[in-house]
Amino acid sequence: MKKECVLVSGGAGYIGSHTAVELIEAGYDVVIADNLSNSDFGAVEGVRKITGVEVPFVEVDCCDREALKTKLFEQYEFQSVIHFAAFKAVGESVQKPLEYYRNNLTSLMNILDLMREFGRQNIVFSSSCTVYGEPDKQPVTELTPRKPATSPYGNTKTMCEDILRDTVRATPALKGIALRYFNPIGAHPTALIGELPRGVPQNLVPFVTQTAAGIRECLSVFGNDYPTPDGSNIRDYIDVVDLARAHVVAITRMIEGKNKQPYEVFNVGTGNGVSVLELVRRFEEANGLKLNYKIADRREGDIIAIWADPTLANEELGWQAKRNLDDTLRSAWAWEKHVRGIE
Repeated sequence: MKKECVLVSGGAGYIGSHTAVELIEAGYDVVIADNLSNSDFGAVEGVRKITGVEVPFVEVDCCDREALKTKLFEQYEFQSVIHFAAFKAVGESVQKPLEYYRNNLTSLMNILDLMREFGRQNIVFSSSCTVYGEPDKQPVTELTPRKPATSPYGNTKTMCEDILRDTVRATPALKGIALRYFNPIGAHPTALIGELPRGVPQNLVPFVTQTAAGIRECLSVFGNDYPTPDGSNIRDYIDVVDLARAHVVAITRMIEGKNKQPYEVFNVGTGNGVSVLELVRRFEEANGLKLNYKIADRREGDIIAIWADPTLANEELGWQAKRNLDDTLRSAWAWEKHVRGIE
């Protein structure tokens, strides 16, 4: 039987590369597409090493509809797409709103337009818990009202969800699932792929690991005066491999026709809220290290606290987060050491 093929846009990125591995290990053929603007070809090589499969890679910008058509849709027989390709830094989006709206909306619209033209059927969209804004109560469920986003990045996720929902509604042959995920951290157990930010990291854990490695002099904790037990922000930190598995389950659900509606939404998180200062402490304990950190001013666009109620994903998708936080933080440090050549 011919294997199903899945296009992974943004597949050289952090979550995309881990998802490509999980897809291949679940028996799917994969095509990776990426413009390498905020990712690295080394991630594709890592996917190939881990799986032993010479995964096809196409360098293409999803904002270029003609290139997408000729390099991907005309060349490969995938029926399903997992769409990661997007700009993703909250703080940067506040400074560069037009770039974020242009890139994140256009790339999805081009993918959907070509899926309709070529009769491709299933899409998983990489959404985010940022669509909930500053929620009134925790944990958030899929029925928690979406609120005005606190950043243009978050706003693009809300808008993209609506674009996907409306396109699926207007296209009987098309099915879509939006996965709203929380804060992915960690790396593959092999330490062959992980989070490799360009320049100054925008996310907490790469900043933590770079500080531990001596790349950064000091870790900044943005605010200790939030109304939380220790004054720092609270997030739901999910292992990237667990998150990647959720995408495989979502694609399989649509391929096997088990989706209950043409468009569905699921939270993908652990259900545990962990503060920034607690995460720093857990990293130190898990890896036997001391971190140099300081309290800095609050960061624009950051919300106080958010964590998931993952019940719907647990029950409907049969998915749940498995790896514990300490193991995840150990994997993040193993990856950083691998990248830096630290023994």
